[in-house]
Amino acid sequence: MTDTKDLLEDPYEYQKLIGFEIVEWAQDFAKLHLPMAAKHGNRYGIPHGGVHATLLDTCMGFAGCYTGDRDTPQLAMTLSLTVQYLSRPRGKILIASGTKTGGGRKTFFAEGQITDETGELIAKGTGTFRYRS
Repeated sequence: MTDTKDLLEDPYEYQKLIGFEIVEWAQDFAKLHLPMAAKHGNRYGIPHGGVHATLLDTCMGFAGCYTGDRDTPQLAMTLSLTVQYLSRPRGKILIASGTKTGGGRKTFFAEGQITDETGELIAKGTGTFRYRS
């Protein structure tokens, strides 16, 4: 089995800004971890909804773009993204998991969820993505 780290490019600028790490990546699946920090908070001190949307968008997009070969990357762009905010985190790490659920030659569909290390379900989402050539 190929190690996830062998497939990844260096973190891109937005990834560095937010601070998430891709910890698992396989066919139709991706998982990210984000240690929460003050910079992720809204006025109430809980993670901003945009952080949730970023994590869901990213893990679902990666789930549909796995090739297993660093030299033949697949890219996609988001056509639609829906986020349901369900709870506040109780722990200190946001864990986003995305799964490709279907699609065809040019587009794919995915669903994702965010939990924390305590198992609290924080947000769920769905997305439609278009492959880039």
